[in-house]
Amino acid sequence: MDNAIEITGLNKTYRATRKGVAKQALIDVDLSIPKGSIFGLLGPNGAGKSTIINIMAGLVLKTSGSVKIWGFDIDKNPRNAKSAIGVVPQEINADWFFSPRQTLDLQAGLYGVPKPERRTMEILETVGLADKADAYARSLSGGMRRRLMVAKAMVHSPPILVLDEPTAGVDVDLRRQLWDNVRALNRRGVTILLTTHYLEEAEALCDRIAIINHGRVVVSEDKETLLGRVDNKTIRFHLNRDIENVPENLAALGGRKEGSRSLVFHYSPGEAAVGNIIEKIGAAGYAIVDITTEDSNLEDVFLQLTKAA
Repeated sequence: MDNAIEITGLNKTYRATRKGVAKQALIDVDLSIPKGSIFGLLGPNGAGKSTIINIMAGLVLKTSGSVKIWGFDIDKNPRNAKSAIGVVPQEINADWFFSPRQTLDLQAGLYGVPKPERRTMEILETVGLADKADAYARSLSGGMRRRLMVAKAMVHSPPILVLDEPTAGVDVDLRRQLWDNVRALNRRGVTILLTTHYLEEAEALCDRIAIINHGRVVVSEDKETLLGRVDNKTIRFHLNRDIENVPENLAALGGRKEGSRSLVFHYSPGEAAVGNIIEKIGAAGYAIVDITTEDSNLEDVFLQLTKAA
């Protein structure tokens, strides 16, 4: 078995209500998530990401299609499929009068994990909450509560962990800590499915990325292949003196003034030669003090694909 999750021809239509018509949330979704990967599922609000996760977790019934989790079909082997996945919801869901230790013991009991086999302190150590094991959950900081949600999802040792917007509303430092936790879990062999609106987060963490829009999968590729879809670069020249007007030959190459002493060009590496730009800058009587370049990033790809879909 090469894939941790296999989704084939998945469809979901929500029935019409008194105030609205039926809504087709998922349309012929096909996804293969390799074992041991960090897989990013991206899309605008309402694209269908949460519906996919809720179907895998058994919270929403699919209309048609096939979903296999760790080789178990969710229709034929629902218990085995559910035991192979741990879901970390976007909303923090905890009993504030329980300690992290009690929370994990209770969760393990719900999954039928025998007391001798529970790894409560090991899991709390993994997420950096061992020193808060007996503190009330209500006394934990926002970041600690996020980590407690991750710990709850791990009590039954699932080989797959689903993180639904795990860093929503947290500060930069905490986000980095959560990234480190995710990488550490992945190094231990856990397959990670991540949904996020922070595209730099997906770009930093994921091996493979799928983009979904209006219920359809627009693309599902290795990250490097996906980033190569937009062959655009930005190059910025900081010059030795103020620029009054951009010379015509540089303007013809797309050059524009930025600030008092910088020229910026957007170009495709396959179509433009940087050496030609440098020569023309010199011919115009300017000396180059510094050069910076920027490659296209995941945000560029995401915007291009979701607008086209």
